[in-house]
Amino acid sequence: MFHGSMVALVTPMFEDGSLDMDGLAKLVEFHVDNGTDAIVSVGTTGESATLDHKEHCEVIKRTVELAKGRVPIIAGTGANSTSEAIELTRCAMQMGVDACLLVTPYYNKPTQEGLYQHFRTIAEAVAVPQILYNVPGRTAVDMKPETVERLSHVSNIVGIKEATGDLDRARELLELCGDRLDLYSGDDGTAMECILLGGKGDISVTANVAPGPMHEMCAAALAGDRQTAESINSRLDILHRKLFIESSPIPVKWALYEMGMIHDGIRLPLTPLAETYRGELGEALHQAGVL
Repeated sequence: MFHGSMVALVTPMFEDGSLDMDGLAKLVEFHVDNGTDAIVSVGTTGESATLDHKEHCEVIKRTVELAKGRVPIIAGTGANSTSEAIELTRCAMQMGVDACLLVTPYYNKPTQEGLYQHFRTIAEAVAVPQILYNVPGRTAVDMKPETVERLSHVSNIVGIKEATGDLDRARELLELCGDRLDLYSGDDGTAMECILLGGKGDISVTANVAPGPMHEMCAAALAGDRQTAESINSRLDILHRKLFIESSPIPVKWALYEMGMIHDGIRLPLTPLAETYRGELGEALHQAGVL
């Protein structure tokens, strides 16, 4: 249903942590102008965990309005409460999104059966296309391929963002789910290889700062053009690594601030990038041709 470079968009904020809607407008235009294939609004990179429900829906609504149908909008609506995830997903559908992205419930560590019931219940409650999101390094729960295969039979579950960076896992998901479910990388460092294996794209942090090259790399990989994809990806590799020098989205928000795209705002318990790392990330931005 979706393909290519899909940016996990940051949520612009002022220094006091309040939302910056003018900054959001600037970012949306930046991505439309540079060929980003879809925008993920208020995903985990968008600090969804620190936005209240009203803010969450407000940012999604504004992103849809700003996009004006020029690029698909996918809303992050996951939560560790099934009822809360249903509420957020229903709100996003009413705001006119093209799909929703739902992270596995964090902290409460459900069983595989609990994960199946959670996602099936949301899908049955809200008739919008839904993409699963597995990122065990941040949620402390790993949705196994067998559980994903069960969920692939739910009609409006259309994809999975697999962020383990494990290419063997990617192969297994492709074998188990076939054409029923699209596979998206959630790990920029292995995204190219994932797409060349048969994945449909990358839900990307790097695309925040390098949308054009990420679009071109994903397009080449989707076309099976390894040589071109590798040539582009080699220039981006330093960003794939350095944008995680501290917990995301700390580094990428600082990078966008350095690029003059947003204010230096981030919400506690996250803090601005430590001085120790600023020179290192700044050099990476220069090497990648972003600055």
